[in-house]
Amino acid sequence: MSPDLSSALRTLRSSAATAAATLATTASRLTGRGAGGMIGGLVAQAIDPNVMRNLGAGRPTALVTGTNGKSTTTRMLAAAVRRTGTVATNSGGDNMDAGIVSALLAGKDADSVVLEVDELHVPSVADRLNPQVLVLLNLTRDQLDRVGEINKIERALRSCVEAHPDMLVVANCDDVLMTSVAYDAPHVVWVSAGAGWVGDATSCPRTGGHIVHDGADWYAVKPLPDGRPFRRPEPTWAVSEEGLTTPDGRRDLSLTLPGRANRGNAAQAIAAATGMGVPLDEAVAAAEGVDNVAGRYSTVHLEGRDVHLLLAKNPAGWQEALSMVDRTADGLVIAVNGQVADGEDLSWLWDVRFEDFGSLSVKAAGERGTDLAVRLLYAGIHHDLTPDPLDAIRACPPGRVEVLANYTAFRDLNKALRAATKGDK
Repeated sequence: MSPDLSSALRTLRSSAATAAATLATTASRLTGRGAGGMIGGLVAQAIDPNVMRNLGAGRPTALVTGTNGKSTTTRMLAAAVRRTGTVATNSGGDNMDAGIVSALLAGKDADSVVLEVDELHVPSVADRLNPQVLVLLNLTRDQLDRVGEINKIERALRSCVEAHPDMLVVANCDDVLMTSVAYDAPHVVWVSAGAGWVGDATSCPRTGGHIVHDGADWYAVKPLPDGRPFRRPEPTWAVSEEGLTTPDGRRDLSLTLPGRANRGNAAQAIAAATGMGVPLDEAVAAAEGVDNVAGRYSTVHLEGRDVHLLLAKNPAGWQEALSMVDRTADGLVIAVNGQVADGEDLSWLWDVRFEDFGSLSVKAAGERGTDLAVRLLYAGIHHDLTPDPLDAIRACPPGRVEVLANYTAFRDLNKALRAATKGDK
């Protein structure tokens, strides 16, 4: 086959993939089957296996990965990069191959690309998109039945960094595993973004030696195989309750989103944005303006109740979310499912330090509400078991109701709330 004919066939295949994906996405939305964030990508890849590479070629690209905070950091980074041009991004959180292709299709004419990527998919996505920036947030246990042990993820991400030596790596130096991923990167920006959960950072992923945590500092007792010490690098960016420290000095940071973890997410998003050419003031303003991430942190009004929604998906995320619960609220609903997207193994419930909720009326809900109820019983938390989360909210006193749910419980409750509040203005 001649080169010209081969090129023409590739162009034809790419055009067919794009057209079919657009049709599938439109059909999904019109029939109410979903937002189309996955189906378009699945169809496009089936027709053209090289569609991701073709769609992303030649555009500045940033990838964001980690166990917790991907969607929030991606939203902040995309908002910052949008100050200088148009952006293709997977704002719905579809962070595997099909969702990424759908985002690239939807933003095929955008100037830049900002994507959250599932940790397991980062190496293959990086090979196809050749990113300018990789943001490394944190690594903790999550969906053990799908992902497996986290040292495997650390090794895969480290190999990805080694394979792309020109890539700028923005890494959280407070996270032992992500520090190991980026430790030898030629171009690395260290950010002190915090590490509220250190239960998975007790040993060095490279040697197995013990990690000693000493305040903000940490270090491995055993040196690396080449004799170098392995310890927390000195950050050039840092975040605290007082503000944001940058290479140019200290400045205020007033986020709309709550919680210590989101301040760390913002610090890494801002550092990555400046690495992509966004002025610092613009990047900070963009991060401060993000007030909602796919319904997380939003408040919905239902039958005399202000329902405040929080999402958590693993021990680290649950611990952070529990710290955000308003103890003065009139009720608390905790909803847990155990579907494939959540991870069917819920043994992590026993790693979460469920706190004293004071006088809050607590309801255990979700498909695995009974498992949660047993955990709350052992934690000494008085509660009622109401399997349907919507019924559980209605069982709370009128006023402010805090809702903490894992992935599919959160997704399904959002749909139920939209249906229940339709026309209720």
